[in-house]
Amino acid sequence: MSHPDSNAAHACSPYPGMVPTAVQTRTRVVEQVQLAHDTYRIRVECPALAKQVVPGQFFMIRTANSEPILGRPFALYDTFLGPDGTPQGIDFAYHVIGKATKLMVHWTPGDAVEIWGPLGNGFPVFEGRRLLCVGGGIGYTPFLAVAREAAGQRAYGTRAASESGRKVTLLYGSRSRSHRADLSDFDGIPNFSVKLSTDDGSEGHHGFVTDLVQQEFASADRPDAVYCCGPEVMMRAVARLCEAAGVPCWLSLETPMACGFGACFSCVTRVKVDEEPGWDYRRTCIEGPIFPASSLVLG
Repeated sequence: MSHPDSNAAHACSPYPGMVPTAVQTRTRVVEQVQLAHDTYRIRVECPALAKQVVPGQFFMIRTANSEPILGRPFALYDTFLGPDGTPQGIDFAYHVIGKATKLMVHWTPGDAVEIWGPLGNGFPVFEGRRLLCVGGGIGYTPFLAVAREAAGQRAYGTRAASESGRKVTLLYGSRSRSHRADLSDFDGIPNFSVKLSTDDGSEGHHGFVTDLVQQEFASADRPDAVYCCGPEVMMRAVARLCEAAGVPCWLSLETPMACGFGACFSCVTRVKVDEEPGWDYRRTCIEGPIFPASSLVLG
């Protein structure tokens, strides 16, 4: 394994269906900041991986040489750029919910971590006129890179830069104002807007974020597509609203996973198939985590 400061990476032998360019490397923490109640953004240095990843993909991360043995999956929040404008590393956002994330809170600049990726697929490049991103709780985090790419502000991986002029709206729901994330990282994205909802009415719309989705579909400026991430019950509701409105929808599933490369089958989700009995399992880490909502058995 490489020294943390070398940023060297070694190629893994990919399992069938795994991203062939996925690599495992030991690197170091650059920065950690708090975004909301029990929610943090951590930055790690890994130029090679930062040049490959696209919005919607994820990485497995763990502390080097310590428990827990298994890494934890974290979706791309964004890449960060060096003085010359080239990607230098990855930003992740996480919510403190278990042993691993409780340990991550104590990571400081210079700490060694192991990272493996990029894994999974990404959101499709948006080519319409107006994109609606719907996030609940920590589920807003994939949409910083999505919005920057769709608006033509940034390019990711080998994708060509999008044309400018596309509109992106983020609908973000949280329990209360105190639990709302700091969305200042979205400042400066052209043609971007955000609408908030809180369960207790302490900020924005008093109610669920799905209420805002219905309002958008009823407006004259309907979106051409919806990208969604958050609690499962919220995503099911958004998918049904999109189906009724005839608007294409993609979901970023947050299914718990152990290995990240398809060997353990702990992250399976049900998808529609033509054969009897009408559905089959797909691994979120390999065939996902991004799925067209129309392909899923939502229950």
